[in-house]
Amino acid sequence: MFMGNYVFVAGITDVSYAFFRSDIVGQAIVVFLFFGSVFAWTIMIEKALALKKAKRASLKFARAFREGQRLDQLLVLANGLDGPVPTVFKHAIAKLDELSGRTRRRGDDLTMVEIEAVRSALERAVADQILQLEDKIGYLAIAVSACPFFGLFGTVWGVMVAFCGMASKGRADIGAIAPGVSGALLTTVVGLLVAIPSLIGYNLLTNTIRQLTVQMDNFVEEFMARIKLGELD
Repeated sequence: MFMGNYVFVAGITDVSYAFFRSDIVGQAIVVFLFFGSVFAWTIMIEKALALKKAKRASLKFARAFREGQRLDQLLVLANGLDGPVPTVFKHAIAKLDELSGRTRRRGDDLTMVEIEAVRSALERAVADQILQLEDKIGYLAIAVSACPFFGLFGTVWGVMVAFCGMASKGRADIGAIAPGVSGALLTTVVGLLVAIPSLIGYNLLTNTIRQLTVQMDNFVEEFMARIKLGELD
């Protein structure tokens, strides 16, 4: 326990030493990456909670739909859920109401042209939901790709400054370049500390979005099948 605390305190001391030995460019990059890390974590937590809620709601509605519940029951359920599959269903019902009136929603009451219009409405609703699910995910991709380069830039800059300082002093020893190099390497470390969690979060979130997309596509096919079989009432 004591050894762990000692290592932690020593690590914090080393980081602060490297930070304050950096020039203004290196410090600015570290501060920028720190705020980038806060922003990335905020997005990951926010999207993880939203996607978890959406996935739960979609699974609940899809289960009720497959159990063959009536449209009025499904509509009440959909209005009480906040998820992509219930939202797609509400768009489908709105389109059916537009085409055939509120008293006539059975698939055998619709022409083939009207059935294709319903499918088009469903596909547009799915596309809109995918855009909402992917909102802000692009920022994580930027963090994954850009932060290591910011760190690399800080390292190259810091090493260049360290060697320039060594040349101006006219001597080549470790004491002349170690402070500058330590500060330079700090930017790479911070850049990786931002990029690695962002990469993991990006992959986990996109995998969840992919699952929700498959659920929506499956629901569209099941909904259209029930319309064509005249089982939608």
